[in-house]
Amino acid sequence: MLKKMGEAVARVARKVNETVESGSDTLDLAECKLVAFPIGLYKVLRNVTDQIQLITLANNELKSLTSKFMTTFCQLRELRLEGNFLHRLPNEVSTLQHLKAIDLSRNQFRDFPEQLTTLPALETINLEENNIVGRGRQILPESHSCTLAFIKRSPPERSLCCPPRLGAQMPAKTSGSPSLDVHTAVPASPCCTE
Repeated sequence: MLKKMGEAVARVARKVNETVESGSDTLDLAECKLVAFPIGLYKVLRNVTDQIQLITLANNELKSLTSKFMTTFCQLRELRLEGNFLHRLPNEVSTLQHLKAIDLSRNQFRDFPEQLTTLPALETINLEENNIVGRGRQILPESHSCTLAFIKRSPPERSLCCPPRLGAQMPAKTSGSPSLDVHTAVPASPCCTE
């Protein structure tokens, strides 16, 4: 067990060193068996945090992210968190004003993370294979143009109640006309039809 832990720590150190030394705009810590974002990395990455635009923490064992993570990497354009145990996001996710895409698929969300509605640059939200059972009538403001992917494998006893704009592919966005594209394999429930 100690050997595996040592290998995981060495893998994280290698990936972080690659990012720092190359001046890359990507930090890839996927499949590193992380249960939390390592606090020591904030210090190691302090000189390159402004240039990091993509962080991948996919397929780890994360149960939560801290507000410090969100405020430290507030210039992110893409955040890949799929395949973890996340069930909520910190309120400070609202500091990610440049975020264009977030992948939260294969986590444990039961509610739509409404903090995402405040992100003006957000174009893609992937929430597939979560257990989202209810949402408010309005997920994203009318002015928000975003692709939203939801649950592919929803338990049959649950229905996914959609706001009026959800449940089918919407027409492509035209100039000056925001649209919300929704891709879902969940059959439309009665509340999704108008």
